[in-house]
Amino acid sequence: MSAEQTRTANAGGAYIWLTSLSAALGGFLMGFDASVISGVVGFIEDEFQLNELQLGWAVASLTLTSTLAMLGAGPLSNRIGRVGVLRAAALLFLVSAIGCAFSPDYSFLVFARMVGGFAVGAALIVAPMYIAEVAPAAIRGRLVSLNQLNIVIGISAAFFSNYLLLQLSQSDNPLIAPELLWRWMLGVEALPAVLYLFVLQWVPESPRWLQLRGRDGEALGILVRINGEEGGRREHAAIEASLAAEESGAPAGFAELLRPHLRLVLLIALTIGIVQQATGINAVFFYAPMIFEQSGIGNDAAFLQAVLVGLVNLLFTIVAILCIDRLGRKPLLFVGLAGIAVFMLLLSWTFNQATYELSEESVAAVADAESRTALEPLAGRQFDDENALRAALSAAGIGDAGGLESELVAQAIEVDTALVLTGILGFVACFAFSVGPIMWVLFAELFPNYVRAAAISFVGLVNSSVSFLVQMLFPWELATFGSSLTFLIYGLVAVAGLAMLVRIMPETRGKSLEELEQTLASRSGS
Repeated sequence: MSAEQTRTANAGGAYIWLTSLSAALGGFLMGFDASVISGVVGFIEDEFQLNELQLGWAVASLTLTSTLAMLGAGPLSNRIGRVGVLRAAALLFLVSAIGCAFSPDYSFLVFARMVGGFAVGAALIVAPMYIAEVAPAAIRGRLVSLNQLNIVIGISAAFFSNYLLLQLSQSDNPLIAPELLWRWMLGVEALPAVLYLFVLQWVPESPRWLQLRGRDGEALGILVRINGEEGGRREHAAIEASLAAEESGAPAGFAELLRPHLRLVLLIALTIGIVQQATGINAVFFYAPMIFEQSGIGNDAAFLQAVLVGLVNLLFTIVAILCIDRLGRKPLLFVGLAGIAVFMLLLSWTFNQATYELSEESVAAVADAESRTALEPLAGRQFDDENALRAALSAAGIGDAGGLESELVAQAIEVDTALVLTGILGFVACFAFSVGPIMWVLFAELFPNYVRAAAISFVGLVNSSVSFLVQMLFPWELATFGSSLTFLIYGLVAVAGLAMLVRIMPETRGKSLEELEQTLASRSGS
């Protein structure tokens, strides 16, 4: 390679990394927006006197609209471009953050969260698709994983921001009074949203989208800048040949997914999409302080351990980025799912061994005189499991509006908190180096160019629907089934998903999108 070619390759490498990082800032906002609610739930539960399902709705409402956005984001990106959709998402993130911070009541808070959900769904679908379409095959896994890295950085930033604001609210800071704390937690997202709007102004459009729209000259220019003169022209010709092989070069709709040659890739994508959420990751991320408080460690410690969850998530996502193009997708995915199963079963066993005793001090601290009187017969009694205690509280007329029932359970529990922390951190680590980032890499790789937008929207819709159910039902599951059975269900889902994927999962490492299209179509029998 000549000196000039080396300079060109280095410039192209820096350009593609910077471009991918800029697009992936949508992942940061998605992670922050989704997880910042974990620090807010206790405050809004008390301020708005919410029951379990109302609290779940406050958390999951964002995911409901993100699900709807996923259905439309892919087709919309075919009409206005990948970058056009990302710019719209950045604006919605900003509007949502401001709306949440100034919400006058519960209904408006939910509405503002739902506005943010449209941004989350659009960014979650379009950012990894965009990066996959601009990335060279040799580093595509790492570049697409940047979106997941930004998601987990956003999650970590949300946990840390919540903890920092909690500490500031306890230092007599007049700007962050305790009654305003949750508003600050939700409002600080406006800052990265403004940054995202700014950096998207210079991000180029996807060359594959440009060729789909007949703008070959623009597409070639971008491909040459990324891959060098020879590599860019070769990539341009491969995309052109792939489009010419289809009946029409126009982007396909959802009906195309029913064609026989897409059955295998659709099955793989749906399996991964369901398993990724049904193993309970967003129950952990969105309710981390609640889970830790349920183990009886106290509010400040619960927020601090949530920060630790975010840091572990970040560390092992970096491990995934370093390994995904070296070891391949399959080894990381299979080891990670096995680990998820082990640690969820550990959590189930740990909570199953817990005992519960409501102390006289806990009863005396209840503010409401009527509730305090109803609880007096339970003081000093020991219960073998969480469900027995909750049943006794229910019989005494104690519901969970305002979080009283959950607070009493947290005060009564005797459990090995070290094992709870180990189980949560181990689960998050296994998720972070496997199904977390790999799912979006595979979504962007498995589907042919002409149907990619519609396909990713569809499987993203399924993934988000499962996420919505997990978030919505988690407080209810804890109250109805108890922690042990809830985590057992998540562990069994991981076992079932691993058994399925071992049979059908291909390796996609190091292959161009057009090569994968031919290989997977032949495996589908067409």
